[in-house]
Amino acid sequence: MGKISQVSAKYIIHTSINIEGTVDRPDIIGAIFGQTEGLLGSDLELRELQKSGRIGRIEVNTDIKAGKTDGMIIIPSSLDKTETAIVAAAMETIQRIGPCNAKVKVQKLEDVRISKRNFVIQRAKELLKFFTENELPDSQEMAEEVSQSVRMGEVVEWGRERLPAGPGINDSEEIILCEGRADVLSLLKCGFKNVIALNGTSVPESIIPLCAAKVVTLFVDGDRGGDLITREVLDVAEIDFVVKAPDGKEVEELTQKEIHKALRGRITAEQAKMDLKDGVPTRNGQLKPQYSRQDSYRGGERNVRAPVAQQQTMTQPVARTASAVAPKNVVSDEQKKKFKQMLDDLVGTRGAYLLDGSMTMLGKVPSTELQGTLRSVKGVQAIVFDGSITRDLILLAEKNGIHSLVAMDSKVKPVETKINIYTMQSFS
Repeated sequence: MGKISQVSAKYIIHTSINIEGTVDRPDIIGAIFGQTEGLLGSDLELRELQKSGRIGRIEVNTDIKAGKTDGMIIIPSSLDKTETAIVAAAMETIQRIGPCNAKVKVQKLEDVRISKRNFVIQRAKELLKFFTENELPDSQEMAEEVSQSVRMGEVVEWGRERLPAGPGINDSEEIILCEGRADVLSLLKCGFKNVIALNGTSVPESIIPLCAAKVVTLFVDGDRGGDLITREVLDVAEIDFVVKAPDGKEVEELTQKEIHKALRGRITAEQAKMDLKDGVPTRNGQLKPQYSRQDSYRGGERNVRAPVAQQQTMTQPVARTASAVAPKNVVSDEQKKKFKQMLDDLVGTRGAYLLDGSMTMLGKVPSTELQGTLRSVKGVQAIVFDGSITRDLILLAEKNGIHSLVAMDSKVKPVETKINIYTMQSFS
């Protein structure tokens, strides 16, 4: 954009000029005023328009090459668009500048207000982005801050050790015993008011009579420290059930869904003692459940079915030596070929095929629902699915008499189980 006069211009006339010779800037300005004089009448006389400020200062930019002069003429205008267009058209009537022939062509009429409007819009976007990112609080952050303050307000101090606890700790017949204050806040967030923390690795004295009077569920982290705390608490207090967070996770890191799932997977204290004594491996960091899955923990109200009868023999771990593994079922080459074809069909679908003993498909389910389906469907002999074979699935497959698992990959070595394991690598 050329230099604009002090009068506010609404339009700018952009005009190109080609001169067959060498001329100076004053020659061009003189030709503009001289050759348009009297052409448009007294109302649109350029000199008068410039004196009244309706036409701004005329800018001329030239470049001389090979004896010819080329350049641009820029005229700012505060006239209306019709009058501006007339003045612009009058510029093309100029045919000579000094002694040289000239050709003048209007390139465009620019609306200054559009340029300003575009600048305003762009700048407004930048300001709004800065304001939103740096000044305005996020609605989710606001909600979380309010919720956090409410939860912090709900935490009470219980007993002479001033242990952090939920407001329902005294009124509930059943309580949840966790490790620290952060765990209490996480459980309060999920709606559990009947929760109290040990506030350390040692068991406070006031916890012992509380455990004797309540139905107690011990909820610990899924690490070595959680096992040590479980041992100590079981030795000195009356604990009814034990829950362990998934392997490698702390209670405060769990989502609401993971917390509810972990609590549904609680086991009796007796079973926990046996598992800790014998070193039985855990499933996803949780001890093996010996309970009814209909247990309910809502706001401290107890609705617990009787525990499932304890089995006389412990479930053996998945990991075994090669000599201890029972003989595998024989799978023919034709069956392997069918397995490969089905596995190729399932790539990227996250689905699973359930097959009977004659390799007839019983159905197709999402691989995420595979374990739940196996607990209700009988007669499955082989599974082909888009996923990874885990120890949990091996345990469930052995329990259901399944002889073959076919998947994209496996986290269990074939020598560790009597089940036939096939992956994409097996067929390459």
